[in-house]
Amino acid sequence: MRQRGFTLIELLVAVAIVAILATVAVASYQDHIRRSARAEAKAVLMEAAGFMERYYTTNGRYTTVTGAAPPLIGLTQSPKEGTARYNIRFAAITAQSYTLQAVPTGAQTGDECGTFTLTHTGAKGVSADVDGDGTAGDAHDIQMCWNR
Repeated sequence: MRQRGFTLIELLVAVAIVAILATVAVASYQDHIRRSARAEAKAVLMEAAGFMERYYTTNGRYTTVTGAAPPLIGLTQSPKEGTARYNIRFAAITAQSYTLQAVPTGAQTGDECGTFTLTHTGAKGVSADVDGDGTAGDAHDIQMCWNR
């Protein structure tokens, strides 16, 4: 009489297949989390730029009377609450111009897009060489990071 069941080899093959599928699923999930953190950081940068434009409309300058940057209340990190994945700050500011940055931090450090920038003219930038052509922050890198 023949016994029924799985052999050790069949069981190991099944476990290996499940492990491979789990690895792919976890990597895909982590990539999705990084992309959504990028999208949120870009939204906070745009919101901070909107704040700066309203400030300029009211005061005629981007800086305070003393030349300091106005406080970006509630717009200093992304996400706005909880653990920061990006720190929002000024890279440069004068009375007539500014450049905002979203600098990856924590779990987002090492993200392929690097630091996002946004200027008073609406010019967007990134600090990384996403397409691997040897030129960091070129038009293709910006398009790849800001448009997805």
